[in-house]
Amino acid sequence: MATWALGLFGLYFVLAFGVRMVIQLRRTGSTGFRGFHGQPGSIEWVAGVLFVVGVGAGVAAPVLDLIGAMGPIGSLDGAHGHQLGFALFAIGLVATLAAQLAMGDSWRIGVDKQESTALVTHGPFTIVRNPIYSAMIPTSLGLVLLVPNTVAVGGWLALIIALELHVRLVEEPYLLRVHNGTYADYAARVGRFIPFVGRRQTSRWIC
Repeated sequence: MATWALGLFGLYFVLAFGVRMVIQLRRTGSTGFRGFHGQPGSIEWVAGVLFVVGVGAGVAAPVLDLIGAMGPIGSLDGAHGHQLGFALFAIGLVATLAAQLAMGDSWRIGVDKQESTALVTHGPFTIVRNPIYSAMIPTSLGLVLLVPNTVAVGGWLALIIALELHVRLVEEPYLLRVHNGTYADYAARVGRFIPFVGRRQTSRWIC
């Protein structure tokens, strides 16, 4: 399963990042990559570091398994877990690509606080405010279930914390500043990562 996990991990990054950046470059003249900014120790910096840790663990986990340096967690390993892992990865990959397509020219990796893009609220964005991140969670969990060792689980948790910090404390304040009442109303109607969960009261967004 470790070889499968590495291959699927590579496929995800090629399609969700590489191909998408090429498409964005051809359509807009920009790759859409803004990266992670912030001073060391800042929330944005911490979120970026945790994201890199999560990605690194996603590569390290199957490599450690292949060289025999770390075995799987017994309670998570087995045929049923592997089957579920493949299913979660496939569903998450399709959902990621669909959400990216819905973003159109507004797709970005990271936040440029000096930049203003259109607020996307159609398609999968009518279900949750962050469908790409919502899709990344089952996708990465699927890879964990293929090689369920301690590094894989730790990396998955680091990724979730990174997404939570980035969305709550970096992206949402930025979108509120740029789109103000429009985003506040949208956030009051639509959940953050899960439908109906994480909706915000409009009054809490008043600057």
